[in-house]
Amino acid sequence: MSMIIKICGLRDAATVAAAIEAGADAIGFVFAESPRRVSVEQAFDAVSGIGASVKRVAVMRHPSSDEWQEVLENFAPDILQTDIEDLAELEVPPHVQAWPVFREGGRIPSLDLPYVFVYEGQSSGAGETVDWVRAAALSKKGRMVLAGGLDSGNVTRAIREARPWGVDVSSGVESSPGVKDNEKISQFIGAVRAAENEA
Repeated sequence: MSMIIKICGLRDAATVAAAIEAGADAIGFVFAESPRRVSVEQAFDAVSGIGASVKRVAVMRHPSSDEWQEVLENFAPDILQTDIEDLAELEVPPHVQAWPVFREGGRIPSLDLPYVFVYEGQSSGAGETVDWVRAAALSKKGRMVLAGGLDSGNVTRAIREARPWGVDVSSGVESSPGVKDNEKISQFIGAVRAAENEA
């Protein structure tokens, strides 16, 4: 199976269309404090008309139950991505996948994980790379989506060293904070697919 590629921090239909055309498997919308934050209405408008083959990810961090319910009911994501400790407090229906986020420097599970999870730095969307050697140890425990400071220039090395199940990019495909660059999106996805072929 091809590596999953998630383009995160999208804000409008044109960029969503460009990401899908370039080959993205999942598109993320940030509902947490961030330069990329969107309203539920903005996110809904951005994905109207896209097919079911591309997964819609609600990216949150420490949301209240009411905040999550608003996103669930009015955006209808396929996936909820939020910190691992948040999931104990939220009601996530069976049709929505949960992608817990583990952060570098935090508690790392000792057992194998039966689900997809995200590994990133302390600050989401800040362009900070994680220790890929440490990430490689975690990737053996389950289906890890590697995030944190990835771009078309370093993703080949990141894949080689960390061996993730998927990759997640946000700031690395932007021309300025919160402004996606369609050419950078295309270059990133091309670099990931090329790295897969080398593996």
